[in-house]
Amino acid sequence: MLGFLVGEAFRDLRRAGRVAISAIVLIMLSLGAVGSFLLLSGNLGKAVAAWRDRLRVIVYLEREPSTAGASALVRKVEGLPGVAAVRYVGRAEALASLKQVLGKDASAASNLTSNPLPASLEVTPSAEGATPEGARRLIERLSALPEADEVAGGVEWVDKLARLQRLVALVGFGFGAVLAVAAILTVTTATTLVLHARRHETEIMRLVGAPELTIRLPLLLQGMVQGLLGAALALAALAAAHVFVAPKLAPLMTVALGLSHVDFLPPTQVAAIAVAGTVLGALGGLLARGRRDA
Repeated sequence: MLGFLVGEAFRDLRRAGRVAISAIVLIMLSLGAVGSFLLLSGNLGKAVAAWRDRLRVIVYLEREPSTAGASALVRKVEGLPGVAAVRYVGRAEALASLKQVLGKDASAASNLTSNPLPASLEVTPSAEGATPEGARRLIERLSALPEADEVAGGVEWVDKLARLQRLVALVGFGFGAVLAVAAILTVTTATTLVLHARRHETEIMRLVGAPELTIRLPLLLQGMVQGLLGAALALAALAAAHVFVAPKLAPLMTVALGLSHVDFLPPTQVAAIAVAGTVLGALGGLLARGRRDA
């Protein structure tokens, strides 16, 4: 029985001809668009997570405290909400770090008559403090410290990157949804053409008492095959693009986002795209109506 149904489904697919091919192409384009935006969004999300892990808020102090005063200040800041860790950086250490950064030009810093750099606290936010709202509250608390002269951090940049990630995902799903609707309608058209072509055959099947499910199931399978083929083509195109394009984008991603390489879609999303294609095709098959069904 199963062999008969699958055979009928492939025969109906051949009957649909160019319309069926158009449906497969539209499903491929819709899922390819969604997959592309998911791939971009996923790598942006990885960059956001990496930058959040490296996020530091610097509290520049009005004056350099004593050793005991620095230890007390570190313990005080560690007790603030949204703080994971605190490191005290004295003026001498700040100047040594500057010389290290300057490299061969460090002699310019050696010619200074006095150390112009302030002492500071390097604050690592917790998971709560690394969120946009949590970071704003943390900066307000740090700015309110009597010892603080200025507070600086890269919270705004990370927040903008996170918003860009959400926007990319939203645009991808919106664009994919429009193409998905077109794909469903095309599958429906292809299945309806098949229904019309085999109307005499289906009438005979009904007259001899064949269940409606037996008549309709090949059409449903036809749509599912179209959807699965479209999903497979979309995934193959994404994989090929990732293999050939990702290595060329790696230097740019390293400079712009701090990513050493571009990741492909995780297995869960690959499976979701395959399932989505099958569901799109199935919906098109279910929505088809012949003359008798109308």
